[in-house]
Amino acid sequence: MASAIMLKGLGLAAAAARGGPRLQSLFAACKLHTTSSSSSTANSEERASSGPLGKRLKDQAETVIIGGGCVGTSLAYHLAKAGQKDVVLLEKTELTAGSTWHAAGLTALYHPGINVKNLHYYSIWLFNELEKETGQNVGFHSPGSIRIASTPERVDEFRYQMQRQGWNKAPQWLLSPEEVHEMHPLLNKDKVLMGLYNPGDGHIDPYSLTQAYAIGARMYGADIYQKTMVTGLGMRGDGSWNVDTPYGTIHAQRVVNAAGFWSHELGLMTGFELPLIPVHHQYVITGPVPELKSRTQEIPVIRDLEGSYYLRQERDGILIGPYEKEDKMELQDHWIKDGVPPGFGKELFESNLDRISDNLEAAMEMVPVFRDAEISRIVCGPIMYTPDILPLMGPYRAQGVQNYWMAAGFGYGVIHSGGAGKYLTDWILNGEPPYDLIELDPNRYGETWCDRQYVATKARESYGYNNVVGYPKEERFAGRPTARVSGIYQTLLDKGADMGFHSGWEQPSWFAEEGDTHGYHPSFRRTNWFHPVGRECELVLSKAGVIDLTPFGKFEIKGPDSVKFLDYLCANNVPKTGKTCISHMLTPRGRVYAELTISRLGEDHFFAITGSGSEFHDLRWMEDHALKGGYDVTISNITDEVACLGIAGPRSRDVLEKLTSGDLSEEGFKFLAVHDISLGGVNVRAIRISYTGELGWELYHAREDTARLYEAMMSAGQEFGLGDFGTYAMGSLRLEKGFRGWGAEMTVDNNPFEAGLDFFIKLNKPADFIGKQSLQQLQQEGLTRKLVCLTVEVEESGPDAEGNETIWHDGKVVGNTTSGAYGYQIQKSIAYAYVPLHLAEPGTVVEVELLGSRRPATVQQEPLVQTEPVRTRLARKRAAETARGEVSV
Repeated sequence: MASAIMLKGLGLAAAAARGGPRLQSLFAACKLHTTSSSSSTANSEERASSGPLGKRLKDQAETVIIGGGCVGTSLAYHLAKAGQKDVVLLEKTELTAGSTWHAAGLTALYHPGINVKNLHYYSIWLFNELEKETGQNVGFHSPGSIRIASTPERVDEFRYQMQRQGWNKAPQWLLSPEEVHEMHPLLNKDKVLMGLYNPGDGHIDPYSLTQAYAIGARMYGADIYQKTMVTGLGMRGDGSWNVDTPYGTIHAQRVVNAAGFWSHELGLMTGFELPLIPVHHQYVITGPVPELKSRTQEIPVIRDLEGSYYLRQERDGILIGPYEKEDKMELQDHWIKDGVPPGFGKELFESNLDRISDNLEAAMEMVPVFRDAEISRIVCGPIMYTPDILPLMGPYRAQGVQNYWMAAGFGYGVIHSGGAGKYLTDWILNGEPPYDLIELDPNRYGETWCDRQYVATKARESYGYNNVVGYPKEERFAGRPTARVSGIYQTLLDKGADMGFHSGWEQPSWFAEEGDTHGYHPSFRRTNWFHPVGRECELVLSKAGVIDLTPFGKFEIKGPDSVKFLDYLCANNVPKTGKTCISHMLTPRGRVYAELTISRLGEDHFFAITGSGSEFHDLRWMEDHALKGGYDVTISNITDEVACLGIAGPRSRDVLEKLTSGDLSEEGFKFLAVHDISLGGVNVRAIRISYTGELGWELYHAREDTARLYEAMMSAGQEFGLGDFGTYAMGSLRLEKGFRGWGAEMTVDNNPFEAGLDFFIKLNKPADFIGKQSLQQLQQEGLTRKLVCLTVEVEESGPDAEGNETIWHDGKVVGNTTSGAYGYQIQKSIAYAYVPLHLAEPGTVVEVELLGSRRPATVQQEPLVQTEPVRTRLARKRAAETARGEVSV
């Protein structure tokens, strides 16, 4: 490694003094020092790079990757290995410069989410293979890792994470305090209630890892150029790119922004304000510790969650990396405004022990030998954060922009690197993501609400919350509300609304009334919202309720080719004018990319609705296919201009009829019809549909009219008992009706047949829609699993399933749940789950793992409750049959 000063500006004696007397002994022997290149490192660098461009400038490239950290080099390696020709990586200084070179190099199978686990699993598999393939030692140590539970809440969290892990690939199990101490005898056992163990975890040398990726990339034909700054980016008319450097211009079919903490500046070259900000992360390394020096086996990495730090062995010493609280952590926010200082690459920030003194104190309590250790190094370097810590990964969407990909914002780039390179390679080469990772969608932050202040505030919160307990239905409140609030936001708050956050929007989850416990009280079991949500369900089932649905993504599609375009894009038939349909955009493999509610307003005019979390995810897919297919259509995102109120329940027609002269009768306004009407003087696009499955309408209107429309509805509905309900009640009601949810029952991990969406898939329509051929092949091959409805026997206090729980049968893992809730109408806990075909018959009993207990669950004939349109149709049929019987008599 090139020589690099490890401590700048802040003397260690001063640092120790600022840390207080308890810390001063730790730093008595701490000295300023540098690291220098070894011969093996120098040799690997020579093998991995081709130096400045000079005469070797390529005119053409299939993919240009900008940034030579571990993620960028991994992508170059995977693309080249997969057979893509002309892969070029450009690095403005040296490989690993930026955040990679100073990273602590932790590798972990664990991730609290579900989909990101796949990145971790693949990365660790790859780390074990790279040296054999490239000849480069990557310094991979795999002593395993233990997460420490010191409180009862943590014990619940570990059991919660275990119920989500069983159906995933990585090994993971719980440890007793005695087992933890046996594996890590230096721990204070009195502070341990439980351990969560992942074998195969550990740490890796980030520098050597990056060199291995680079060696592999060149071995398969990629070109890597160091000291080659990108000075300009310009998209051509055909969607390809000119990449300007001091040595000339490369014409690339696509570009990938993998520039680490330069990613924001690179984005500005093309007018993109990316939601990224650098944060300071510190870790300390001790000199030799006698208790470690005498061991023959490396101790596992530990993560003391209450102390908020990780601790691992570094040779014969200890490395500790704290995540300080949000009020103590430091942002390098002026880089976003002023840019990264010229020449900054392998430099560090001043250390500040005040910020991490609480964490180090906790480490002394947990690992007593640390108290007597001598600190030899303090590292404080920049890492790039997004507002939610998760990276930006995939194709980036901006108006008219094509073939611009993101691989940036990796707060944990080392462990993500292998999986990210493979994931992006598969997507680039196959035209669709290999599995669901929508939480990393680079388009999840909208420019209308995600400003610099929001990015900074949320990044501060996310860093400080690194090790907080991760509850179901988690809410985080920094930076809220954004500009995305509906016209009745304050009104609903005043009425007891407890808000959830959805892509910048505030939307009521449930309502607290007098006598209820107000506010956010997270729990792994049923908590303060449980009974109020039941009250809201009863409201909708017996009277009528209003819900704010403004967060829905909303698009208008117009143009001469709009019918042809939608017929190609979606698997269902295009609806007739004045009608609405549910349709699915599929991938070429026949997976469910998105679900749309499409209304036809005119011959070449359509209105499409999607969920709040998939607004830009769906819009990018639509725009991309419109451009590539040369369709003469205009797609407008009107999400921020158009609001929506939903009304549902048996008295909803009575309420609306008081506000309009339009015909809302069963014959005059049929199910899935769309009409423009006036309600209380407000112009409304009304669609007769409700995700509750009850009689209802979605009422789309100008956002500035929401308060007027809401007040008119509430006034008209007073005599009918009209009230408010939130998304929790809607979720319970939709499960009772058997409605699927995108992102749960249907994702790119599922095909529509196994998800029970056959009704919406029109294989016999003439159009060769995306995914049609794959579905025809799938029909011939048959299914191996199926989505089923379960009723689950749970304790009175819960928990109820929520999705991603493990399904067991005869002592074996057989599937996973997709979503779940308590069904207040049927008075049972409900879950939907994917299971093998032989377990999909009604009456089959399986087990759902909930907080360490395997709860009996029975496969049910669905739906558990018929929808209102079906009930109405059956009632009319029975009435007609009765009438015919009376006539015959």
